[in-house]
Parts: sequence; C-alpha cells; structure tokens
Amino acid sequence: MASNKELAQYIMQQLEGLEGVRHIPMMGGYLFYYQERIFGGIYGNGFLVKLTEASKKYMPDSIPQLPYTGAKQPMLPVTILEQKDALQQMVVEMYPELPERKKKKTR
Repeated sequence: MASNKELAQYIMQQLEGLEGVRHIPMMGGYLFYYQERIFGGIYGNGFLVKLTEASKKYMPDSIPQLPYTGAKQPMLPVTILEQKDALQQMVVEMYPELPERKKKKTR
C-alpha cells in the first residue's frame, strides 16, 4: 500500500502536462486543484473526484461514496488512474462543472 504522499506524487505524474494542476496537503490527505477549482482529493479510502457529469461519463462503474465521516457530498473513487489520457481529459471536462473557488473573506 502506497502512502498518501506517494499516491499524490503518482497522481501528479499522471496529470503531467495539464496546465494549472496543483495539490496541497490537507488533514492527512491531499486536495487537487485544476485552474484553481478543487476537483478531487486523497482521503482515507483513496483518490476521489467530485461527482459531475464528466466524472460519471469517464467512470460509469465507479460507485459514489462519502470521502470522510460527516461529509455532505459523495464523491467518485477514481478507477482510471492508470489511464493517463482519459484521466486528464476527465479533469478538463469536469472543469466547467466545478464550483468556483470561494473568495477569502477580508477583514
């Protein structure tokens, strides 16, 4: 079993060449952004992405699950991690369906 850090590095390798992808550590896992919109993350049960029409199209057999206890939105476990081109295309197609990043409140 790879560590979350190793998994995050592998995911970044699979997304190499896609402009504007970054990840940040968050509570033992990682959040993944594309063009400053969160599209997925590494949680206790692996790499999950937001449930969108695009993610359902690319992973029709993936069963939505909650990423962590108390989560309100189910996410899709990524089943195409080994398929670099399909993974990248899915992320690109998910972008218009993702919520814009919340603006930080100024004091």
